[in-house]
Amino acid sequence: MTDTRARYIMIGGFLGAGKTTAVAALARRLSDEGLRVGLITNDQSTGLVDTAILRSHGFSVEEIAGGCFCCRFNSLSEAAERLERELRPEVFIAEPVGSCTDLVATVSYPLRRIYGERFVISPLSVMVDPGRARRILGLQEGRSFSEKVVYVYERQLEEARLIVVNKCDRHERREIDELVATLEERYPRAEVLCASALEGEGLDQWFERVLAEEDEPDVTMDVDYQLYAEGEALLGWLNLTASLTSDQEFNANELLVQLSDRLLAGLDARDLEIAHLKVTLDSPEAGGQLAALSMTANDSGADLREALLDGVSRGQLILNLRAETDPELLLELSLDALKGISESVTGLELEVEHHEHFRPAPPVPTHREEVRAGGGAS
Repeated sequence: MTDTRARYIMIGGFLGAGKTTAVAALARRLSDEGLRVGLITNDQSTGLVDTAILRSHGFSVEEIAGGCFCCRFNSLSEAAERLERELRPEVFIAEPVGSCTDLVATVSYPLRRIYGERFVISPLSVMVDPGRARRILGLQEGRSFSEKVVYVYERQLEEARLIVVNKCDRHERREIDELVATLEERYPRAEVLCASALEGEGLDQWFERVLAEEDEPDVTMDVDYQLYAEGEALLGWLNLTASLTSDQEFNANELLVQLSDRLLAGLDARDLEIAHLKVTLDSPEAGGQLAALSMTANDSGADLREALLDGVSRGQLILNLRAETDPELLLELSLDALKGISESVTGLELEVEHHEHFRPAPPVPTHREEVRAGGGAS
């Protein structure tokens, strides 16, 4: 990294692909090498689990809520300026909303044009969950999403410069090889890499690409914004925070698993597929430890990424749930699950402090810059 400009790295991908784990892995590697790193997270609403997880690792994080980067471009530049004042990062890592696409035309190109003297724009990386990708691409049977949601998923892959098949350690080599070959055939302008952001496997090659290469203008993909909006709007969105107190210690890790089990039972009973479930429990008694649980599909099992070392008697819970269904139902299921937990754990009192449930509004980019065949721009 000899360029004096700060490097801007955007790591996209569908809900549950492992973006936050990948962001943390890259940020940790750069920090260990002595570089100053600023992170920017993004969601349709406030109360984002990703922000809580990244801050618990000691990173400087700005959160942009209320819309995708493309629709909140000015907020994105303001977040970068706040980080510059406080930290002067040499690298910015941005994690967009998992249901967002067309990021090259609406974020990368405008950043290059407006702030080219300040930023080197890395090629767009798109993370892929192998299980979900295999079902969507027809390589494996199983529950998936409707055609309009799949449209958004496929556009994410189409615009990627680097497709990173994540979680490779959890799948058979034959399945990964088949998926990689299919991705290379369907999305020929992307380089396809394999890695496990959680275990640290296969990351060097990806890190080398995003830290050494600069995004080069390419013919902008076509996006049907009506279909894109309809696909996003099919996803129900729920962000919820709650306080927990008890007159005796409880196991935070077991509580999160119990919560995910109850939510999963409610979704399964209605034949609904999780897009992503994330829950954290933070307690001042835990000495900086954070309990964090993730579930990316109904049959994937609960992934307890981090664990509180000791029992706690109080804390704050953040729940983010995305699924292709009515957001009112997501709220109902979540409140029922939380009520069940409060009744099953002796002495536990639980108070919901805030919740938002909705369908994402139609994307209206602040900027959209197209590159036409022959190199012309508009």
